[in-house]
Amino acid sequence: MESRPAKVGAIIVAAGSSLRMGGADKLWVDLGGQPLLARTIAAIVALPALAELVVVGGPETLRRAAELPGDPPWSRVDRWVAGGATRQDSVYCGLEALGPHSIILIHDGARPLVRQETLERGVAAAQAHGAALAAIPITDTIKVVDQDERVRSTLDRTALRGAQTPQVFAGSLLRQAYARVGAARAGCTDDAAVMEMAGLPVYVFPGERDNLKVSTPADLALVRALWAARMEEETA
Repeated sequence: MESRPAKVGAIIVAAGSSLRMGGADKLWVDLGGQPLLARTIAAIVALPALAELVVVGGPETLRRAAELPGDPPWSRVDRWVAGGATRQDSVYCGLEALGPHSIILIHDGARPLVRQETLERGVAAAQAHGAALAAIPITDTIKVVDQDERVRSTLDRTALRGAQTPQVFAGSLLRQAYARVGAARAGCTDDAAVMEMAGLPVYVFPGERDNLKVSTPADLALVRALWAARMEEETA
């Protein structure tokens, strides 16, 4: 869809409530000597095509951001903005703060292990198709159950994918989708769903199994182990 070099504007969504973390704010827990959010930011700002970065945060994140040192990766954030009531409201706040860019990349603040190859695949997919998200094949058997927990059907997992971020879009197309959907965006669980609700096609590109989102203490333990293994691999 795009043939010119991408000019990427990125939004990191960091406005979650960390309800499943047992009281810990997942974005500020330690990951290899730095806050988890710092690791996520560092991964995004390493993207060569990046032109602007907006981080959307809740009250605690914005309070902490005001006290951060002016060192990388924090210094690479162009703007910190307040989020909304839902994830997609927060993304909309990020879009309002972001300048015009040919490509807009959206990533969860709690996915610190995203690889450069994944980000670059996302930009290429958005250039080719207009809207694309990282996704991985489902390996579990998925059952559909009723209100009594009785199994009603088994889904064909060959047609199923687990959605991740980054989700990457032609900038004008994403803004068009948000304008078309309006306040109904609040009922969507990701940006691809906003595109779908707007009647626009969305494609997938290969994600990575270690591109995990930290939502629970168990997720954090696994991400820490994977981070340590990656660091050991890089210094070997």
